[in-house]
Amino acid sequence: MNTKIYKRVLFLTDNLMAAAQEENQAKFDGYYLELRELCEEHEKTDKDHPVQWETLADFTDDLALAVTIYEQALVKAEAINSKDFRSSIGFSIAALKVELGDKTGAIEHLEKAKISCNKIVDKELKAEIHDLLEELKDS
Repeated sequence: MNTKIYKRVLFLTDNLMAAAQEENQAKFDGYYLELRELCEEHEKTDKDHPVQWETLADFTDDLALAVTIYEQALVKAEAINSKDFRSSIGFSIAALKVELGDKTGAIEHLEKAKISCNKIVDKELKAEIHDLLEELKDS
């Protein structure tokens, strides 16, 4: 990923978090708009990267819209064959699908995320994927 873009995403993330903690909706909306514009500006270019889209989805309050954005991020993660991003994005989609009452969709994404996470180093994410998948299958 382009370092300049990564630093911009990180800057916007920090400011979105601060605005949320301050409960300053106007600031939050401004930084969210900047992040969305950054994503759209780089879409379908060599600067397009799943981290931009995953971050945008992370800060999207509309759950159905967040799923759609995560799905965009997942396509980009698959295009660069990133097991880390495929795992984290798949888990995020599954968690939202649980909130939206789509247990079948959640299980489907968790099963794919479980395959993707086999060779990642993030043991906590692996455990979260495994635990949620087992919980859903058992219920």
